Amino acid sequence: MNAAKSVVFPLCAAICLLVLLYKVRDIRAYRRDPALLALLIAFSCKAVSFALSTPSVSAVLDARTGISNLGALGIHLFGGVASSAAILIAIAYWVYPPVEARRKAFWRLVSSALCAAVMLTMWLVAESAGGGRAAHYLLERAHQPPVAVYLLVYVTAFGSGMVEIIRLSRRFGRVAGRQWLRRGLYTTGIGAAAYLVYCIHRASAVLAVQFGVDPMEWELLTPLANGIGIFFLAMGLTMPSWGPTASEWHRKVHNFISYQRLYALWRALTEVHPQVVLEPQHSALLARIMPGNIRYRLYRQVVEIQDGLLALRPYMDPEIAACARESARQKGLSGEPLQAAVQAAVLRRALRAKYVDPGPRADEGPAAVEPYVSRSSDYGAEVAWLLSVARAFSNRSSSRRSSS
Repeated sequence: MNAAKSVVFPLCAAICLLVLLYKVRDIRAYRRDPALLALLIAFSCKAVSFALSTPSVSAVLDARTGISNLGALGIHLFGGVASSAAILIAIAYWVYPPVEARRKAFWRLVSSALCAAVMLTMWLVAESAGGGRAAHYLLERAHQPPVAVYLLVYVTAFGSGMVEIIRLSRRFGRVAGRQWLRRGLYTTGIGAAAYLVYCIHRASAVLAVQFGVDPMEWELLTPLANGIGIFFLAMGLTMPSWGPTASEWHRKVHNFISYQRLYALWRALTEVHPQVVLEPQHSALLARIMPGNIRYRLYRQVVEIQDGLLALRPYMDPEIAACARESARQKGLSGEPLQAAVQAAVLRRALRAKYVDPGPRADEGPAAVEPYVSRSSDYGAEVAWLLSVARAFSNRSSSRRSSS
């Protein structure tokens, strides 16, 4: 069991330190933000608690100070009472008006201080009775009345805080205006639920020893619940700050992938109608690998593809469209995939016609393929449609190259 704790708890302490390093950067800009200060206190306390939870660290602390079980007291006061109070205060300032948040923070501090005072008193009473150092303080001493009271107060303070975090996360997660605040609250609730399992596990030790059951048999639950709990708490409580940046990077990656997938279609159209390109690139390879402002480049690519399709319209043959539509239906296509396949087939034949007869041609008769018009004027829907056309265009082109 100590082997698992010696691995899991240092990792948990490292997670807390990473959160501290990430959030401490905001002190200069938000030094008067109570929620930020509460978060820094919460993860500082958690880091200390996890460090002390590492068996070798708590053993060294007790030996150096000459005070038995001082490490255990620090684990429970810092990691249970103080950290849960600080997390609740941070959430209160997120979801309540400032006046109400200050009131709730005050009463949370008062109740936590009372719990800490009772725990310290019970710990002193238990230590005065002797017994030496216990490697697993709560489990080995749960049969002693002062330690039993200490344990119950600890899990009550810690567990009630986790229940309140779950309640607030569920209640305000439904109505949170910001997407990443909502996700953060829900993720924080998952972490609090894992810690609630740990609290129930710890409280069960009081009953277990009364029935002669050794609670050490399921002690593996302690590092497991703590590891899961701190991971989700760290993710959830920092999500409102790093989430928007993650969304922005996701959009950039998505736009870059769309740009690459549309490139072959764009290249084919702009080679026959170079006048549609607003900003010609000196190096096509460099422009494809490093397009610069990818959001703007994708937008221009979409516009230029649509302009190229419009310019190529006189070369599009309605008979080719009819044959392509029938062929697509025989393949089981329908809806947008069918329309994309027809557009790609007509486009390929129009490009060949343009190469054979590059001169201007009058736009007479009905259009072979009706131009795409988004029902909701949604730019994203237009990109998705062109990606379908590009996919059909590239698949047919690549299959022809491989067969030749």
